Amino acid sequence: MSSAILETPAAPSLVVDTGGFAGTRRSDFPAVRPTGYFSPDADPAAVQRFFAANGYLVLEDAFSAAEIETLKRETTLICRGERGELPDHPRADPAELDDSVLRRFLCIHFPHKCSAVMTAAIHNAPSVAALTHVIGPNVKFMQSMLFIKASGKPGQAWHQDEDYIPTRDRSLTGAWIALDRATIDNGCLWVLPGSHRPGILWEQQWHGDRRFDCSDQSVGFPYRDEQAVPVEVAAGSVVFFNGYLLHRSLPNRAPEGTYRRALVNHYMSCESFLPWGKTPDDQHNARYDYRDIIIVAGQDPYAYRGYADIQKPTVRPSGEGGCDKWGGTTRTYPAATERTAPVHAPAPTHLAHDD
Repeated sequence: MSSAILETPAAPSLVVDTGGFAGTRRSDFPAVRPTGYFSPDADPAAVQRFFAANGYLVLEDAFSAAEIETLKRETTLICRGERGELPDHPRADPAELDDSVLRRFLCIHFPHKCSAVMTAAIHNAPSVAALTHVIGPNVKFMQSMLFIKASGKPGQAWHQDEDYIPTRDRSLTGAWIALDRATIDNGCLWVLPGSHRPGILWEQQWHGDRRFDCSDQSVGFPYRDEQAVPVEVAAGSVVFFNGYLLHRSLPNRAPEGTYRRALVNHYMSCESFLPWGKTPDDQHNARYDYRDIIIVAGQDPYAYRGYADIQKPTVRPSGEGGCDKWGGTTRTYPAATERTAPVHAPAPTHLAHDD
């Protein structure tokens, strides 16, 4: 009698290998270069083809080791309140250890509003070159997010960034800059390759899952968790992904004192209006164009509209102290002994939509 055990077949890979010169590799992590990982000297056509087919790519060695160290030092200064006091987070006592301060934060939105170092990262030359390949010659920036994610901190459930930042031409592109090596253990990104292509924004609902922060999850999409690809990258790499791509991260389960810091910047084409946020009372939403932006490449055809200074740094709650400041008191987690919700479930008939 055979002792062989039948195994469940592995889910077929969603990654489409589009070929082309990926560039001269200097990075040694991951040890074997995955499909979709490029160097700054890669063939632009190869970059374009892979991004169009898969909705994401990795640009290795976009930031030097010195630039990454500068960004990490600046992250600590921002969290300590040295670049201005953050909402609900008084300036840290000089005697408090950096690790103690950093553990108070999961994510700070708009750090570029208080930091010249974070602003400079928006203009990183290899990143801007890649953006012109995947978006077009005219590129504008509108948002930054600084993730600290110490060990034990939660991830973010499946979502699409266009749920939060709507463009009119589907050009939204995230640039996820790894300040630490990002691994499965410490909560790297996971993506569903090609999930951007249908052009559908899937419904969202509250998840009630303690693995994830206070943001809603996308539901009802025709993909399985087993088809997701972990995007493990070295510090200094940038993960680019389309605004319609389904992606998530899991908790940082690495040993105490381990961080998975990342600076995430968002860009889009200059040609598209950006109907983001509350439309001013004197404007029709069809013509509203959010103008708290920075042009990083090419020309802005709407420069005559001028520019604005709207946003200020804010702190995203991790859910550890509740989510009442991120969607209301209805967003609660079950007791620790209760079973958590599935990662994604059929879309409900009625949904409460939060900004």
